[in-house]
Amino acid sequence: MAIRQIRMAGDPILNKVCKEVKDMTPMLQTLVGDMLDTMYEANGVGLAAPQVGILRRIAVIDIGEGPIVMVNPVILEQDGEQTGDEGCLSLPGKAGQVTRPNHVVIRAFDEHMESYELEGTELLARALCHEIGHLDGHMYTELVTGGLHDVEYDD
Repeated sequence: MAIRQIRMAGDPILNKVCKEVKDMTPMLQTLVGDMLDTMYEANGVGLAAPQVGILRRIAVIDIGEGPIVMVNPVILEQDGEQTGDEGCLSLPGKAGQVTRPNHVVIRAFDEHMESYELEGTELLARALCHEIGHLDGHMYTELVTGGLHDVEYDD
């Protein structure tokens, strides 16, 4: 697999709505693997295809419990509320307070185009909403209250 270049905030591709995936081609299989490698290399918890320049409805997440591959994800249910710091690999070193649902249920396909549903709370719910937002051409900065602040990383 390969590490891909992450597109930074201000890149017009990040504001575009992604196309639905009809078939999991070998090229898209490679993309999924590359996205996981890129996310791990950047120490992220999620990455969406437009962040690596591909306008397809594919995102990956790993909050520390193993990788989740989402193809054509849709949010079926959402409830509750959580507010917390949120950042993005497309805007490194910055974070802001964002309110998201505390509980979500999504339907998606995995990398083999097998349909599944996933229920997430807290960080997983936040990550699911964040990555699906990217697929719809949105960045978390649209939801930030109180402005962005610098984030210091522990190495």
